[in-house]
Amino acid sequence: MTSVEKITSHKNYRRIIKLAIPIILANASAPLLGLADTAAIGQTGTAADLGAIALASLIFSFVYWGFGFLRMGTTGFIAQASGAKDTEEMHALLYRSIFLGAGIGIVLILLQRFIGETSISLLSASDEIKSLVRNYFYIRIWGAPATLITYSLLGAFIGLGWTRQLLVVQVFLNVLNILLNVTFVVGFDMGVEGIALGTALAEWISLFLASYLLFKKLGIKSPYDRFLALKSHILNKEKLIALFKVNSDIMIRTLALISGFAYFANQGAKFGDTILAANHVLLQFVSLSAFFLDGFAHVAEMLSGRAFGAKDRSLFIREVKHASILAGGTAFILAVGIYFLSGVFIPLLTNDPQVQTIASSHSVYAALYILVSFVAFQLDGIFIGVTKSKEMRNATLIALVLFIASAYLLIQDYGNAGLWVAFIFYVVVRGIALGAYYPRILRQMAV
Repeated sequence: MTSVEKITSHKNYRRIIKLAIPIILANASAPLLGLADTAAIGQTGTAADLGAIALASLIFSFVYWGFGFLRMGTTGFIAQASGAKDTEEMHALLYRSIFLGAGIGIVLILLQRFIGETSISLLSASDEIKSLVRNYFYIRIWGAPATLITYSLLGAFIGLGWTRQLLVVQVFLNVLNILLNVTFVVGFDMGVEGIALGTALAEWISLFLASYLLFKKLGIKSPYDRFLALKSHILNKEKLIALFKVNSDIMIRTLALISGFAYFANQGAKFGDTILAANHVLLQFVSLSAFFLDGFAHVAEMLSGRAFGAKDRSLFIREVKHASILAGGTAFILAVGIYFLSGVFIPLLTNDPQVQTIASSHSVYAALYILVSFVAFQLDGIFIGVTKSKEMRNATLIALVLFIASAYLLIQDYGNAGLWVAFIFYVVVRGIALGAYYPRILRQMAV
């Protein structure tokens, strides 16, 4: 590598870090919410309360993350439109995603009874925990439209590279959420219901902030007038079909991904409330690390999408390489930190001695999961950026099937430890399966 190339590489690394830092800070604030909720319930409630939060959060992972395509699809398409310098299409894509998010959110509210009771009936938990989950669900569901519209807005921020605005919105949402939850749980002794109410209120308030910042940044003074001007373009049949196809694949992929986490949590519940709570505590560390790694994955979405839209193969390869190297180094640091410091943080999340003991003895598995997970994160980001949704769908389905099969075999002999080993295998397979599809993108750009 020549001196000029080294200087160029160093500049690009700094640029990627500069883009990633606001996203990392924004994403890191989300698991901090989970940590705060866990700590509030863990210090004021029982193991049943802690288990209820784990399973209630799991239901909303299905309800909301299943529609994560509103964020991911928006990011990929807008990044490509930005790379092609097509402002009209960027605006039209935003409106399509907003209307889709609002519509889905309203449908979820209308179907809340069916969704809630069906989900709760499938949980392997005690009647006490199910009752607490039910109380949580029927409060938080009213934040659905706000959450799903905000997904679209955040996707636009990422696709356009406006990471500072993303940081403002995400930090505002999570700090407000933490303040409301602590107020309702600690101040008003509302328990699980207080967590749900605080979250729903924070979702609605944050939607208005995100909308204001995005439309102002886009220079859209009158959203309604802009909609009327773009109405025919927004409703373009070919564009709608393409959006539907990508979103359908991403939805299946996301549901398969969440099914893996659901299977993990549900199997842990079968071992009893104590192991369920211990696994939930460790998953808070996984979530914290995952959102850090997702920061580099989001940058990969943005940069790969722009390069793909501009049809610049050499730029695409360079952006992917540099972002992935930074992600790998971050994963190593996080894994080492979790392994050596878990004994310090676990007592802060629960005061139950049995939960603390189990979580401490299994912390090495959480560290290993974090270490190897960055590959899947980065490849997810790349495939989102170039909107290759079918490949993402297939890779995740393959990994899910192999995860369930391996867990079935390992649990019989090794119990919860076997479950964690299968969980690590799950994320490794995701990375390998996506990697097998990667050369197709390069071949397409070579044409």
